[in-house]
Amino acid sequence: MAHPLFSNSKRYPVLLAHVVDQTLRGNAAELKERTIGIEVFGRPPSYDANADPVVRITAGEVRKRLMQYYYDSAHGGEPVIELPIGSYVPLFRTGEAPPLLTVEPQETAVEAAAPTPLPAPHRAPLRRWLFLAFLVGLAIAGSFAVGWELRDFKDFQPPSSIDRFWAPITAGTTTATYCLGEPAKNLDTGSINSFDAPVNGAKPEPLYFRLHLSGHLALADVITLTRTAAALETRHKAFRVLPASEASFAQLREGPIVLIGGFDNIWTLRVTQRLRFGFESKDGVAIITDRKSPQQTSWATAWDLPYEKLSRDYAIVARIHDVTTGQPVIVAAGISEEGTEAAGEILYNPVYLDSLIAKLPANWEQLNMEAVIETQVIEGHPGPPTILAVETW
Repeated sequence: MAHPLFSNSKRYPVLLAHVVDQTLRGNAAELKERTIGIEVFGRPPSYDANADPVVRITAGEVRKRLMQYYYDSAHGGEPVIELPIGSYVPLFRTGEAPPLLTVEPQETAVEAAAPTPLPAPHRAPLRRWLFLAFLVGLAIAGSFAVGWELRDFKDFQPPSSIDRFWAPITAGTTTATYCLGEPAKNLDTGSINSFDAPVNGAKPEPLYFRLHLSGHLALADVITLTRTAAALETRHKAFRVLPASEASFAQLREGPIVLIGGFDNIWTLRVTQRLRFGFESKDGVAIITDRKSPQQTSWATAWDLPYEKLSRDYAIVARIHDVTTGQPVIVAAGISEEGTEAAGEILYNPVYLDSLIAKLPANWEQLNMEAVIETQVIEGHPGPPTILAVETW
């Protein structure tokens, strides 16, 4: 509760303390939405929980903040509090690292039936003229076919780099899912564009608060969504948009996935923890780590850096087949919003996408790929993305 994820709000620590205390006292059965609304938030006994969903919204934010808190390696040995989706009763477990989600492939042995040999056709004797007529007809048909092929060749337009990069997402008939990160809504003020100010209120706005507490959806994430969605719309590919906290594992297994946002998107953190490049929070610093070279720490930003001093940001761009969900996944995720926006530009701007493809093997379309990019930030706006490192497998 002393961590900034909770201490800078009035409602989140109150709800967390109440549900933990009541569970430890043996009163878990009484942790219902209406009861919490009355006892914790002072609502009248007759209040309409549907019209005033303060308990559900606050619980969702507490749930997300708990995941973000324990993702920081500094808290790895602490007892873990979890608030399951759809429940207000917390669960407790020891502080060992949670197991990765795994999906065991179900292999079904299919015994191929031996082909039944067809009876040899009865060959009737052919007259010479019939055979010649067949050859002439074949030649005429061939000339027409060549003519049509040449016409089609002249009209043929090869697929663009955008089409080729997005092919795993746009292929097939299943609905794709855009999963966006969620900086928190300020429930104390009702504003989605501000955040719960620190207690002293005098310090400049640090990156930490802007990233985690700036609004319900980051503007950069929405910009990336609207611009990359053109690749799906031109192919009439159906897609849906879900906040990360509302996207279930079952939903993500239904079709291709586009993950937008880094530290504010728990699914980005889970997917990238299996990859060479991933996100870490360590000693007050947000890092894109290289797991082949753990000493690489230059791709980092201090959490308490005043936002107006942010001059450089880093991000991950990836296109992989995720073994956990069994689906193709595209990732655009920065340490801050500017990094995410710059990563997204690679996905819809052919100039920057071509610069990435130029660093990939010739058969890149059949491979998984992940890249780290850098962008300069000027007056809160990202500059062109620069590719720093690439991995394919």
